[in-house]
Amino acid sequence: MTTTTTAPRPVRRAVRLLLAAAVLLSAALGTLLAGAAPAAAHAALLASDPADGAVVATAPAEVTLTFSEKIAVGDDSIRVLEPSGKRADTDEIRELGTDGGVVYGVTLHPGLPDGTYTVAWQGVSADSHPVAGAFTFSIGAPSQTTVALPAQEAGGGLVGTLYDLARYAAYAGFTVLAGGGAFVLLCWRRGAAERPVQRLVVRGWITATAATLVMLLLRAPYTGGGGLADVFDLAALGDVLDTKTGAALVSRLLLLGAAALFVAVLFGAYARASAEGADGAQGPAAQDGPGTDARRDLTFGLAMGGGVLAAGIAGTWALSEHASTGIQPGVAMPVDVLHLLAVAAWLGGLAALLTALYRTPSIEREAVRRFSTVAFASVAVLAATGLYQSWRQVGSWSALTGTRYGQLLLVKVALVAVLVAVAWFSRRWTQRLTDPRPDTGAKGTAGKGAGKGTPGKGTGKGGRSGGAAAGDGTPPAEARRAAQLERQRAAVAAAARKRVRDADAERSGLRRSVLVEAGVAAVLLAVTTALTSTEPGRTQEAAAASGVQAAPAAPAGPTEVELPFDTGGEGGEGTVRLTLDPARAGSNEMHVWAVTPDGKPLDAPELKVSFTLKAKEIGPLPITPDRLSAGHWSAGSVQIPMPGDWQIKVTVRTSDIDQTTVDETIEIG
Repeated sequence: MTTTTTAPRPVRRAVRLLLAAAVLLSAALGTLLAGAAPAAAHAALLASDPADGAVVATAPAEVTLTFSEKIAVGDDSIRVLEPSGKRADTDEIRELGTDGGVVYGVTLHPGLPDGTYTVAWQGVSADSHPVAGAFTFSIGAPSQTTVALPAQEAGGGLVGTLYDLARYAAYAGFTVLAGGGAFVLLCWRRGAAERPVQRLVVRGWITATAATLVMLLLRAPYTGGGGLADVFDLAALGDVLDTKTGAALVSRLLLLGAAALFVAVLFGAYARASAEGADGAQGPAAQDGPGTDARRDLTFGLAMGGGVLAAGIAGTWALSEHASTGIQPGVAMPVDVLHLLAVAAWLGGLAALLTALYRTPSIEREAVRRFSTVAFASVAVLAATGLYQSWRQVGSWSALTGTRYGQLLLVKVALVAVLVAVAWFSRRWTQRLTDPRPDTGAKGTAGKGAGKGTPGKGTGKGGRSGGAAAGDGTPPAEARRAAQLERQRAAVAAAARKRVRDADAERSGLRRSVLVEAGVAAVLLAVTTALTSTEPGRTQEAAAASGVQAAPAAPAGPTEVELPFDTGGEGGEGTVRLTLDPARAGSNEMHVWAVTPDGKPLDAPELKVSFTLKAKEIGPLPITPDRLSAGHWSAGSVQIPMPGDWQIKVTVRTSDIDQTTVDETIEIG
């Protein structure tokens, strides 16, 4: 076969496709991380007593909270705060049993004054994710409150972002490690001796190990709402090790340590045995040589040991995340392990195949066909296990389309469909592949050296390998020259093989198709990672049906509204501009400006503001801002007890008898 191009266009197209895949992956990750709530509530608050927004005549003896599943609570996990911000509870949290959920209670101090009380809660759900939220109730009648909830929530901020990235890296590293090893053992045994494949699998192990270690160190500030400085808190790290998630992360590190031995044997003894088998395959006794049984035993041992290790590592996710909670955990955890193993075999094998197509001289058609069979089986397992997981986590058609979990699941299904469609094209290219002839080269370059004493196996004087050597009478200068010529011949031969490879239309088409598959697979893995940190649709719908306020969202920044008004008197027309910063539950700073239609300050004799949350029947909470200058009023501590859609009413009086009230509804996080 000859080539007619010197600059392989498939390589340039591959670079463009890689860049496009990288941009797509970055955009997908950015969207998912930006859209995800900082503390996804996996243990939903189903009910409380007193209820959210309730007004009771007398102070209750205790406050109870009912969650969809058990949570890990500490001394300050449930706090009840008076309107002044003082603790109203005795800091004694008790688990009161189950009543449509897991019930926790905290005793209140006797003789509490009337007013609006804030209940703030925080813990770690059974599936390892931090949960937090707040609601209010009133004794006697609603009142103003000075309670300011913390701006930094558990699972949010820089720590939350780093933890989510480490979670993605851990999934990706495990996928490459397990899938790459399976690809070598099941599809391409000769690949164990290929350096690019070796580097891919080793990097997968390094990524999975480093990401798991980072998750372990970040776990304490991630669940406690702390900062990066808390990573070095050894006492907090000790507390993490006593939790289910901490034990799972440590177990994963130990299993990855054992996996390092598996990788060493795979690319050591097994690679040498496979290379000897490949050499012997040219002889008549290739199939029944003396080393065949040993190679089979080694293959069987690596397959069994690697399978057990991969299942164990996958089990650390199943034991600490969604599968371990909710309905049917005894069935869900083994199903989750099968799901993760199928993902690794498919996507990790795809990464190994892509590496082989781009970084190795050639890969046999039979190896690609074997991977096609493995991928088909993996897709079948993914379909079965994914269907069960979807039913278990979503539960209804309304949750599939009306919750973030369901929407992400639909995106995942769409990506899987795209991936299967692209794989169909790859399969067509595979059917058209032909194995290159051993003597194929550019104008015979690969075979020229054999007849001219090219150094190599079985060549040279006396059958020695490598050309002139010290001690055979050859001067050292000539020996160095011979070694240099050998390196040049090897480089020329490698370049010739690469030109032939790039000129092969079938293999170039397969490389492009597999590259697109890998790009879609990277985005698919990002969506899968986002699903693990998103509240399941079933519990999200249950929380919405209970009417309990979920965890407050992070503030989006200052909110500004403009309200035209007309008091009806002379000079009574104008516009009120109100800003609220940071527009979240807790303490806010408010500024109000009043201007005439021509933009001049309108110095009204009186201006008042009130806030009302109609959905919870809270308010109106009156605010009388201080006058700073003509047409400018300010209030430095406007307390918003909880997030929601608040109605702002502004009353403007321009004379003794001329006044009006205008209103607008804004969302406060």
